[in-house]
Amino acid sequence: MVQVVLVHPQIPPNTGNIARTCAATGTELHLVGPLGFEISDRHLKRAGLDYWPFVNLTYHPSIEDFQNFSQQPKSRWIGFSTSGRCSYIEFKFLPSDWLLFGSETAGLPKDLLQTCTEAVYIPMAQPQVRSLNLSVSVAIGLFEARRQLGLL
Repeated sequence: MVQVVLVHPQIPPNTGNIARTCAATGTELHLVGPLGFEISDRHLKRAGLDYWPFVNLTYHPSIEDFQNFSQQPKSRWIGFSTSGRCSYIEFKFLPSDWLLFGSETAGLPKDLLQTCTEAVYIPMAQPQVRSLNLSVSVAIGLFEARRQLGLL
């Protein structure tokens, strides 16, 4: 099933909100370090409320560890980036996709983005807005993938 990957997240409440979304949808969540906070951070726990027991969470200390873990036949890495090649709405998601999101301040590292099967973007009407909040972006991408796969 589709999985969410946060690469170098920096803000605990965003990660906590994403964890709650993953718990609600039964989606696996992968955190790739280094993180901008401790897993035990009170802000992270507060944002996830009492849903942490329902989050299927895997921590990978580095991108290399994640790459080794996620090498599965027929799986694709879908990088979400403002520099994506196509809109997430036009992209056809598959159940084995890994949805990769970068940090709030830097996005996905360029070298990692180049190794993605595809890079998609979320269209925004106002060009002066650089990006959406990370937890909002994850929810948008995850729910579109789930919609396409008939999982809503």
